[in-house]
Amino acid sequence: MNPATNPAMYDDTTTRTVVIAGASGFIGADLVRRFRALGTEVRTIGRSGRVTWGDTDAIAEALDGVDLLVNLAGRSVDCRYNRRNADAIFSSRVDTTEELGRALALCRRNGGTPPGVWINASTGTIYRHATDRPQTEHDGDLGTGFSVSVARAWEQALSDADVPGIRKVALRLSIVLGPGSVMTPLVMLARTRLGGPMGPGTQKFSWIHLDDVFRAIVFIAGTSSLNGPVNAAAPDVVTNAELMAALRTRLRIPVGLPTPVWLLELGGRIIRTEAELVLKSRWVAPRKLVDAGFTFDHPTLGPALDDILTPDRVAAVEPSRAD
Repeated sequence: MNPATNPAMYDDTTTRTVVIAGASGFIGADLVRRFRALGTEVRTIGRSGRVTWGDTDAIAEALDGVDLLVNLAGRSVDCRYNRRNADAIFSSRVDTTEELGRALALCRRNGGTPPGVWINASTGTIYRHATDRPQTEHDGDLGTGFSVSVARAWEQALSDADVPGIRKVALRLSIVLGPGSVMTPLVMLARTRLGGPMGPGTQKFSWIHLDDVFRAIVFIAGTSSLNGPVNAAAPDVVTNAELMAALRTRLRIPVGLPTPVWLLELGGRIIRTEAELVLKSRWVAPRKLVDAGFTFDHPTLGPALDDILTPDRVAAVEPSRAD
């Protein structure tokens, strides 16, 4: 049985050592915990700690003898896209990816052995606002706007890295559901009876359970045919209205008032975030993963929410943003 379809059977002789960049964020902290629980040596790169951004020599040393590099570094996009925040969002993704490329090349020049697989985070937001059909790695249409420009530059930095012999994967993540993170404001809205459709409510909501993010990374690391962009999204894509209705059902809240676009935009200015985060229709299909034989532990939204909203998982608190 493939260890990625059953984490209990994960074979750490395949990935004995992993470097995780951006390890203090929501996804990164979870990966560190899971890999270490399986006996894998984990090295981290971040804004603090033994190996930090800007010290390319130390990063190159940390990459020597490693089986897998996973880069999740990036400032949270849950903010207003003013000049200062936009620059931070861009540089925290593109500059760190470029530095990893330089460090990998330096590791090899110094006689080291860099990892054979580099999985770099990207985003399903790279696709256009889609309501007509799912967007796959093969036939998806890239969109326009600030978020898409960041995603394009992020993936271009990975593509431009001159590291022959290293398999590179741009992991186009959909909204990751787990204890905390995006679930916190959604639960809060539902409990204050504001958990109805947001805007039209017909916009698609592509998502993936936090458990399946780890399993997909393990699967990709062990599947040599996977390279380039890979969509990480559960096959059960729902609308925003369906998402909020499913959440209210599990919280036993019968009423959820709808939020019109103008109020979302006003509220975004008040709480310093962007309405785009909930209004864009993200319809992302995991074609490459499914075709390669990956199966999801949480393929449908309802059972995924049941798992996430158990009391012990709701009590979990994750760091606010990645390195």
